[in-house]
Amino acid sequence: MHNVRELDVYKRAYDLTIILYKITANFPDVEKFGLVAQIRRAAISINSNLMEGGARNTDGEFRQFIGIARGSANELIFQIYVSKDLGFISKEQSESIIDELERIGKMLTNLSASYK
Repeated sequence: MHNVRELDVYKRAYDLTIILYKITANFPDVEKFGLVAQIRRAAISINSNLMEGGARNTDGEFRQFIGIARGSANELIFQIYVSKDLGFISKEQSESIIDELERIGKMLTNLSASYK
């Protein structure tokens, strides 16, 4: 069992999830079941997979869930680009979010490598 909530990557991803929920609350209503749902689902998925993987029996299983979390972070990068291009978020917001997602992705890669 891994104490995932103590990891810096968990804390960063959690903070980003809260930010994304607040930002997407201002998206057009027509996106409620589209981009808003996708962004929120992917954001939640990062830490959900860390928590689930951390409760697994082996380090190999944990690494698999870290990989899924990394995939969700990359999925979010695409969704943020689309949100910017549609005018739902500013260029500055998108750059800040993408920078944070790239940091989180690197942290997940390093975390996974530490369990090889």
